[in-house]
Amino acid sequence: MARITWRGHSTQELLFILRLRWSYMKHCWHSLTFNAHMNSSYASDVCLTPIFWFVDNYTHCLGPFFVVGVAALTTSVVSIAYWIGLPFWWAKSQLVTYFLLVVGNWLLLNVVFHYVMAVITPAGHPPEGVSLVEAVSMCGKCIAPKPPRTHHCSICNRCILKMDHHCPWLNNCVGYGNHRYFFLYMTYTTLGCLFLILFGLEIGHKYLWLDHGENWTEIEPLEGQPVKFNLSGHIIPVTHPHEYDEFMLPAAVHNLPTPIVDTDAALPGRRRALWFMAFTNVAVVLALGSLSIWHAKLITRGETSVEAHINEAERKRHLQQQRIYINPYNFGTKKNWKLFLGLVRGRSFWRTVLLPSWHKPEGTGLSFHTVNDAPFEDEWP
Repeated sequence: MARITWRGHSTQELLFILRLRWSYMKHCWHSLTFNAHMNSSYASDVCLTPIFWFVDNYTHCLGPFFVVGVAALTTSVVSIAYWIGLPFWWAKSQLVTYFLLVVGNWLLLNVVFHYVMAVITPAGHPPEGVSLVEAVSMCGKCIAPKPPRTHHCSICNRCILKMDHHCPWLNNCVGYGNHRYFFLYMTYTTLGCLFLILFGLEIGHKYLWLDHGENWTEIEPLEGQPVKFNLSGHIIPVTHPHEYDEFMLPAAVHNLPTPIVDTDAALPGRRRALWFMAFTNVAVVLALGSLSIWHAKLITRGETSVEAHINEAERKRHLQQQRIYINPYNFGTKKNWKLFLGLVRGRSFWRTVLLPSWHKPEGTGLSFHTVNDAPFEDEWP
């Protein structure tokens, strides 16, 4: 029996060489990913570096287009609401129309105000060229002192006070100076879209479900012939119009509705506009609604999006040490919301939250009270 060889090596020797090379490749991979200098998470970051580079270098260029897109989308939705919704409700009930105009324009005023303020208001950054006694660390990218709750934004290329995240839809960072504007914009936009969905259901049912509204078109002609019941209860066909009765009376005349063909040329445009409104409003409610709920939870816990990840890591680290980690900026639900919304110094909820307000957040953003040094309840906030 002939033995299989390759370059003078037998089959067993070839298998041994393959196992040796496979073991060598595994050893190289493990040495690169499972040692003190590098792990699998760092390897994933290295693979995603091109994406990070693109986001850091080009997001600020795309930001203005996102802002224009938000403005155009808002304008189109409001225009369609006035074009289709206002005449519909005016014909249905003028009193309800007045109510809808007041509530709708109140929501629109808050949406526009808070969005514009979130875009034009700087999030805040540490002063440059001065000594900061509030600094708790040094920024490795800015090579400058970094106050508490401050983080570096790679897109803005500077440190941001109480940074939450960089929002491309605002073309701005969300932080100490404009976090309230950002949250209220999301909240009022979600409420506005829910308002349009609620009072647009009947309009959608008319133009989309009933097709032609109150008019109808006969698609197929009716087929058949008149019938009547004889004395025994059987159904027999009527072959002559005078067979309706026994007294040879003329055939009855019935005033049946006449099919009307809708000649409104704008109807297809209305349908397309309503479909656009439906998809847009539902998408915004799902996206901004979930984001608003997420940020509301963060505000309730007294933390930002960045701090949420940091605090979660700290909780796990303290749990391994059988200790409990306490967020130093969590003063309880009520006080956290009062501080965030600026309900201090006698400001009321009605004037500060339900109506546009230009008031700035408390403090300078360079230092913050903690649960260890907060003033008494009757002094602060």
